Amino acid sequence: MSCGEPASRLLEAYLDGELDLVRSLEVERHLAECELCAAALSSHRALRSALTDASLYYPAPKGLEHRLRTELRKGSKAAKRGAVAGWRWGAVAASLPVIAALAWALVAIPRGPSNEELVSQEVVSAHVRSLMAQHLTDVASSDGHTVKPWFNGKLDFSPEVKDLAGDGYPLVGGRLDYIGGHGVAALVYQRGPHPVNVFIWPEPDARGGADGESSLRGYNVIRWRRSGMRYWAVSDLNLPELRELAHDLQRP
Repeated sequence: MSCGEPASRLLEAYLDGELDLVRSLEVERHLAECELCAAALSSHRALRSALTDASLYYPAPKGLEHRLRTELRKGSKAAKRGAVAGWRWGAVAASLPVIAALAWALVAIPRGPSNEELVSQEVVSAHVRSLMAQHLTDVASSDGHTVKPWFNGKLDFSPEVKDLAGDGYPLVGGRLDYIGGHGVAALVYQRGPHPVNVFIWPEPDARGGADGESSLRGYNVIRWRRSGMRYWAVSDLNLPELRELAHDLQRP
């Protein structure tokens, strides 16, 4: 992949989640090496996030439907009374195409992926990248007292590290990753042959969206917020077991 118009088109397709795995990884490798394209991607993401802001969308005024129906009934009655009042119906009828067009425009404006959907795409890509590059961990240890201090000085926050071996989800280690334009902590747990990436970063308010679940490219994703931190767990593990892991991580 080289810079230029083709790269611009690929970045847009990457943001929309339209690329296959091989091409997605190719784009991500290029982004890691090209500051210009990385900045362009960040600008695209910021613009899309701004355009999906709920403050840009306005509901129809209360009573609009009632007023329109009232005017239509008046026009209909006027038409029946004769040509003297017929102009009123004509005016209403003539305005109907405009009203319909405006109403359709309000409900049919295409919306790009939400910020939450974009983050979900990045989370899944980071999970796949860690598997493809055989780079699950920067620090390999099942001891939380070893993994937690490893992040000191590498991030501007200290992630909580739980050992869940007793629950059937042993800690494998941790590493640094990059999601949403900032560094994040990635804790790696194991369930049988299935590695689970748990991405963590500070998020003191609700701007990251609601807690929830989703599935993307064959991977299950669960997101939640706890103690001012945002958590995203992703794996090919079945959803009930991934829920169990998420529940265990949320225990006090």
